[in-house]
Amino acid sequence: MAPTVGHAGDARRGLARLKLVRPRALAYHAQMPHESRLQQSLRQLLASQRTAALAVQPQAGSSAPGYLPAPGLSLVPWAWSGEFSCLILHVSALASHTQAMELHPAVSLLMSRPESAGEAVHALERISIQGVASTPPRDSGLWQGARASYLARFPEAEPMTALGDFRFVCITPQSGRHVAGFGAARDVDEHDLIAALNPAA
Repeated sequence: MAPTVGHAGDARRGLARLKLVRPRALAYHAQMPHESRLQQSLRQLLASQRTAALAVQPQAGSSAPGYLPAPGLSLVPWAWSGEFSCLILHVSALASHTQAMELHPAVSLLMSRPESAGEAVHALERISIQGVASTPPRDSGLWQGARASYLARFPEAEPMTALGDFRFVCITPQSGRHVAGFGAARDVDEHDLIAALNPAA
C-alpha cells in the first residue's frame, strides 16, 4: 500500500524495511519494464540462481563391449560478465568436466527454481542454455574481466583464484529453452538470453 501523503516519517521507515528484506539476487538482475512477461520471468529466474547443472560431452571410457559413454554432469557456481557477454565458471584443471570442455567446448547449463511444498514439480520454471566454452589465458584482459565478474558475485572465492590448478572458463550463450510453467515453453535466442542476463540499465 502506498504511504499516506503527509506521513513522511512512516514512509521513510517503510522504505527502510523494504531495503532490508530485498533479496540480493534481485539486485543482480533488475527487472526492465518494457520486457514481455516471459522475458521478465526469465530475468527473475536467472537472478535467483547462483549455481547451475553443467553438462559436458562424454569422454572416451571403457572399451568393454556395449559400453556407451555418457555425458558428464556437475554443479557449478556461475557469474555473468556483461563486458564480454559470457557466463563465468571457476573450475579445477583436474576436474573431468574441465578436461571435457577443453576437448569438446559445446556445453549446456540448466538452472531451475527450487521445489516448494505443495507445488507441482512439473511446473517448476527452468532454463537450459547451450553455449561454447573457452579458457582465457591467465592475466589476459578476458581473464582479468572474468575474475572481476566472478569475485563481484563470490568474493569468498578470491583465495582460490591464486591456485595454479584453477582456471576461469567463459561460456558464450548461443541458444536456450525456457520453461516458464506447465505448458509454457519457448525457445530463446542468444539476444534474449544476453538481455536477461545483463543487469538493467
